[in-house]
This record gives sequence, structure tokens and C-alpha cells, in this order.
Amino acid sequence: MTQTIAAALAQNAVSTATKAIDPELKKAAEKFEAVFMRQVIGEMRKAKLGDELFGSSATDNFREMADAQTADAMSKQGVFGIGALLSKQLNKAVVK
Repeated sequence: MTQTIAAALAQNAVSTATKAIDPELKKAAEKFEAVFMRQVIGEMRKAKLGDELFGSSATDNFREMADAQTADAMSKQGVFGIGALLSKQLNKAVVK
């Protein structure tokens, strides 16, 4: 029984590795991860522990742009792996 499970896992790994992930699907999953990370970072920013000394709308705009760039960079590097997991899952559904 252990051998059949191991054989099934090995076969699944081989079949998954041979199914190339569509570059457009990977790009879309990466962008989804970036949007998700922007939301996470934005919600973390809402948890202010005190008043800002030099707070203004310009500072808020700059901070939002910086957060967006950070989220994009994190998604390209695959820091959290959400995009990779999503593209693998969707690739399985598309390739069938």
C-alpha cells in the first residue's frame, strides 16, 4: 500500500511538472497576488498606534504608491507563493 501511494505521488509530480504553466496564466496569478498584497498592506496601515507628526494627504498618497510598488515586487519574487499556488491550481483545471 505504501508503494502504491508513493508511486501515485511520483506520477502526480511527474505529470504536474510536464504540464507547462501558461505564461499568461502565471502573469494573471502574479497580478492577483499583487492586488491581494496591496489590500493586506493597506489594512495593516489602518492600524495606527498614534498620531502622525507630519501627516498630510500628500504623505498618504506617497505611502500608497510605495505600498503598491512593494506589493508588486513581493508578487514578482513570489514571497508568499499565492500566485504560484493559484497558477498551479488553475493550470490543472485548464489542462484537463
